[in-house]
Order: sequence, then C-alpha cells, then structure tokens
Amino acid sequence: MMRLDKLLAHSGYGTRKEVKEIIRKGFVLVNGDVIKSDDYKVSEENDEIIVAGNQVNYEKMIYIMLNKPDGYISATYDNYDPIVLDLIDGYENRGLFPVGRLDKDSEGLLLITNDGLLAHRLLAPKYHVDKKYYIKYDGVVNDDKIKKLENGITIDDGYKCKEARFIAISPNEAYIVISEGKFHQVKRMMEAIDCNVTYLKRVEFGPLELDDSLEPGAYRHLTEEEVSLLKAE
Repeated sequence: MMRLDKLLAHSGYGTRKEVKEIIRKGFVLVNGDVIKSDDYKVSEENDEIIVAGNQVNYEKMIYIMLNKPDGYISATYDNYDPIVLDLIDGYENRGLFPVGRLDKDSEGLLLITNDGLLAHRLLAPKYHVDKKYYIKYDGVVNDDKIKKLENGITIDDGYKCKEARFIAISPNEAYIVISEGKFHQVKRMMEAIDCNVTYLKRVEFGPLELDDSLEPGAYRHLTEEEVSLLKAE
C-alpha cells in the first residue's frame, strides 16, 4: 500500500505539494469514490485511480532522460556537491540512480532509472553500447591522430582503449563515439593526442538521442518506444 499523494507524484502529476492540492480539490477518484485526503492508502496494483477523468497507470520501473548541467555529480550521494538526483522531483525512495556517469563539469544526456537489470546490460563491456559526445578542445587533430583514436589509443595509465570514432565539425569541435566508460575517458584519450578538452556534452547513449527541447537541468520520462529500444540494445 502507498500514500495517494506519493503515488500521484511518482506518476508525474506534479510535486508532492502540487498533488496534495489536486487531491484536496476533489479531482481524484479511487474506485469511483472522491478522495480528498492526501495520506489515503491505495494499492498500486488493485485500485482504480482517476485524476480529472484520466486513469493513472502506476509504473514500478522509471526511465528518465536528464539533460545534466555543469556542477552536478553523477551519483546517488555526495558529501560536498549537489547530485543529479537533486534535479529529479517527486521520486524520493524509488531507488533511482544514474546509469553510468558524466563528470561534474560535463553536460548532456544522462539516463536515470531504478531498473538495475537494464542498467547492468547497458554498462556491461560485452554489449559495447555506444556513447556519442560533442567536444570542444584546444590543440590540433590531424589524420594521424584520428587513426590512433580509431585503432584504440593507449591512455595515461597504460590502458588501451577500444576503437573510437572521431567526427570533425570544425578545427576545434568534434563528435567522438566510444563504447566504454572509463574515468574521464574522452578527456584522457584527447590528452593522449596532445589535445585538451574544454567542453564535453553527451548527445547520444545507445539508441537514445538527447532531447533538444530539454534545457540543462530539465528532464522527461522516456517514451515506450525509447524504453523498448534501450532494452533491445
């Protein structure tokens, strides 16, 4: 059993404060009865819940696309810095976590979910899920350096990276596609060819493309089609 206001907040009807107001105004029916008490207990599986004429479909698994802004840590807890989950309102105690990570000063597409199985498959090395990044950098990238990236470059700790794709946009802008997620990997790969990344933004994760309508810090739920594509990946 779950509090009615909590279930509605988790289902995307607003913050806890906003859904309390919806309930108190009499817009919510449970099994045909108007309920005005926000702490009313409901069964997620058995009760029919209607909000303003629309049936609520409660989802146990949550899939959110976040446009991560600069300054946030891709973690579920940090003693010093704000975390990406601070940006997701109304899903407390749902076990959400970021799939993989983006550096504190990096931006872009970050998948937030509570589906541990899917996260494991997306991050497992054997599945080789591509991640595409837009970068700005200082330095010169010539054909020889591109070949090194494409053949799998060795970074500072001696690790030989898997093959990458480098797609030039301008002399100091590019897309780079990798299928791994080592710590600071893109930056370290570029350092290995004597270039310094000054800006990094993830624009694709597997079949997902960052929604251009999402401002930094904004998020939305994935569509059913997007979830299906991720699971197929």
